[in-house]
Amino acid sequence: MHNIYDIAIVGGGPAGIASAVEAVLAKIHNVVIFEKGDNHSMTIRKFYKDKKRVDKDWKGKKTDLYGNVIFMDGTKESTLDLFDNMIEHHNLDAKFNTNIEHIEKRDNLFYIETANNETFKAKYVIIAIGNMGRPNKPRYKLPTSLKKVIGFNLENAKENEKVLVVGGGNSAAEYAYFLADNNDTTLNYRRDSFSRLNPENEELLYKCEKEGNLTLKLGIDIVEVSDICGKVQVKYSDDSIEVFDRLIYAIGGVLPTDFLKKCGVELNEKGRPICDKNHESYTDGLYVGGDVAAHFASSIASSLNHAYTIIAHIKKKL
Repeated sequence: MHNIYDIAIVGGGPAGIASAVEAVLAKIHNVVIFEKGDNHSMTIRKFYKDKKRVDKDWKGKKTDLYGNVIFMDGTKESTLDLFDNMIEHHNLDAKFNTNIEHIEKRDNLFYIETANNETFKAKYVIIAIGNMGRPNKPRYKLPTSLKKVIGFNLENAKENEKVLVVGGGNSAAEYAYFLADNNDTTLNYRRDSFSRLNPENEELLYKCEKEGNLTLKLGIDIVEVSDICGKVQVKYSDDSIEVFDRLIYAIGGVLPTDFLKKCGVELNEKGRPICDKNHESYTDGLYVGGDVAAHFASSIASSLNHAYTIIAHIKKKL
């Protein structure tokens, strides 16, 4: 057992780091961040390509910041540097490679159990995890023999490959036009047109297509994926078949409902956390912020605002 923390934060992304910074600025210093990855901001590190734009607001919907953490539009690299500096400057206690399995409130304290059978105690807990830690997977089976050439990000992509990117969101678009520079790239989306792209990504997609660097395969779904001599054979809903060197899915993340339930967070009929205006759940002292708290796609700006609101509410209680 460890000393009792004033605040324990689960998740080392923007919302989690901002919550810790806001706590320090509110003179609450006995704070810890638990992050299952080996560094902070793992969604940005793993799912964003190098030099990708990182916007304060989502799809241009302006959100005014009212907390103490200032964030401006930047790149993947500048955003990671910013949060690196926050952790160092405020001397934040961040425990990486620490996977939280279960949280239970007993005798007015939260008992936080890790996958390594450690137990921490805290007066208040903030769950600030994202939706993309576990990516959505297609409904059809993927051959295990192709696991080296089927992925959910650009991590293992190489040049001079024939690549199929699947998805209709901004990540799919960015993967596609990034790969198109050095690969024979196709973007497949089951609908006839895009409805979730920001204007810049949509413009770049159609520009790549017009220049002959990218093939858009819209209005057709994939029904089967097979292994053909180590390559990916894709069968579409129109019965056409094509073979690729690599297949990359960018079809979103899923809400970690099982984890939330194990932590004492009640969910609504859509599986979203039920919280009040201060982002406090039905369990007194248990808060939910960031992507996992949003009913729609969240922005970094809104995550930072969540952090400020939560800490201000905890400060009043303390």
